[in-house]
Amino acid sequence: MSVPVVGLVGAGEMGSALGARLRDGGARVVIALDGRSARTRSLAGEAGLADVHTLEALLAEADVVLSVVPPGEAARVAVAVAASAGGNRPLVVDLNAIAPGTARQIAEILARTGLETVDGSISGPPPHAAGRTRIYLSGPRASEVAALPFEGVERVVVGSEIGLASAVKMSTASVYKGRVAVLAQALRAAYANGVLEYVLDDLADTGLVDRDRAGSTLARASAKAWRYVDEMREIAATQRAAGLPSELFQAFAAVYADLAERAVTASPEEVRDDIPLEDVLGRFASDGPSPGARVS
Repeated sequence: MSVPVVGLVGAGEMGSALGARLRDGGARVVIALDGRSARTRSLAGEAGLADVHTLEALLAEADVVLSVVPPGEAARVAVAVAASAGGNRPLVVDLNAIAPGTARQIAEILARTGLETVDGSISGPPPHAAGRTRIYLSGPRASEVAALPFEGVERVVVGSEIGLASAVKMSTASVYKGRVAVLAQALRAAYANGVLEYVLDDLADTGLVDRDRAGSTLARASAKAWRYVDEMREIAATQRAAGLPSELFQAFAAVYADLAERAVTASPEEVRDDIPLEDVLGRFASDGPSPGARVS
């Protein structure tokens, strides 16, 4: 494919940024925006993605389809793609934060209609800048996806089996997002007991907490917490399938569900870098859902 056409299902902050990198690399990137939110439309417009309106139109045009949606929606999207593909057979790349077993189930759903799948996962922030984001890929056709022109995004093929790329994500995310959940619980408990400054001093001395960024870190986590609930459950399923106790990440799902009900803002883009930690913790401590709450 000299000029590949990539269809993007999901154009949140991560999906739209990936689409922009593909466009910068020379690909045509199409998205279906019918029924999508104003935020999604804004992000897709800023990324320069071409709106073809419907999923059917997207599947008719795309050589490769990237699914970048919340983990709780991954299977539903696979069903919709399988039902809407008609006679077209684009290669489907699932880039969602799901367990290896879920990745295999999605591949089976798509295979029933003749669609082939590449398992993928994303590590790092949305790639607004080069060199900070990595995509892991696995499956028989993973190398084809690695060859797509993701400008400034590292691609790593980890094997030929569906599920391997997802296993990488479940392991890394257990550390990255688990650490944030632990921090949120610790600082909320310190705030409730009136010892926040002592706890911050202790943690800052060890380098575990950046005092200047703690507020924005927790505020942004709360804005995205609604989608982390299912991700924690997928991590728990991964660990259970590996013969490990899974209760820890079931508990982290509860932590993120509570943060989602108390979200400081509706989207992470709205969070100020200098938001005071005390303001964030005060919002978390208030009774009832906050204006930014979104639970899914």
